[in-house]
Amino acid sequence: MNNTINIISNHRSIRKFKSEKLTTEQIHKIIGAAQQASTSSYVMAYTVIGITDETVKEKLKEVSGQDYVKENGHFFVFCADLNRIYQQATAEEQKEMQKSLESTEQFLVSTVDTALVAQNTAVAAESMGLGTCFIGSLRNNINRVNDILELPDYVVPLFGMAVGYPDENPDKKPRLPIDAIYHENKYNTDYQFQQELIDNFNAELKTYYQTRSNNTRTDTWSEQMVRKYKNAIRMDVTPFIRSKNLNKR
Repeated sequence: MNNTINIISNHRSIRKFKSEKLTTEQIHKIIGAAQQASTSSYVMAYTVIGITDETVKEKLKEVSGQDYVKENGHFFVFCADLNRIYQQATAEEQKEMQKSLESTEQFLVSTVDTALVAQNTAVAAESMGLGTCFIGSLRNNINRVNDILELPDYVVPLFGMAVGYPDENPDKKPRLPIDAIYHENKYNTDYQFQQELIDNFNAELKTYYQTRSNNTRTDTWSEQMVRKYKNAIRMDVTPFIRSKNLNKR
């Protein structure tokens, strides 16, 4: 196994970091590598905001409810950003661009671009011996995050990422078997086959939860997913996105 695959394959979320901060050089190296991610039509429809102000970190921690939003080596917020493109145009051109910028297609372009650059960020950081944790809970109050970061139209905060020197070594969490998520030539609708794979995975995950070094519990993936999707959350995200003039058409 080559080093890159080894780094990716050994990923785990780190939620406890040492107090040492990342240097400006480290941050620039990580983001420089992240920028080499593929991007649709060279749009680069993202902005990454590094949070160094402890007051701002505290406000974001309050939204997230996670202490490691504040207690880390550096905190990034990843934003889908079509505002930069909008600003390149004259007032007349902006009117002509509006229909495209507000489309679902361009919203997907911006979110995919942002996710790709974020994944590169995680891999780059982990290659430097750092730990990472994606923070989707910034969307617990997306309007407040928008106000805290003073985001203009066509820019939305998608998630954060805590990065730093790990102060824990959590067990590696299992993933679904390859045959459950990789299909050839068409979607595999043999749900009995799929369910057998998932049943085996549920048993593996149940053992993982019961035997891991901390926070043991009895649970399965299927039970988690049913619980999650029975409880509709963050329903304010849709109107917020549209208030930013995205995903309207």
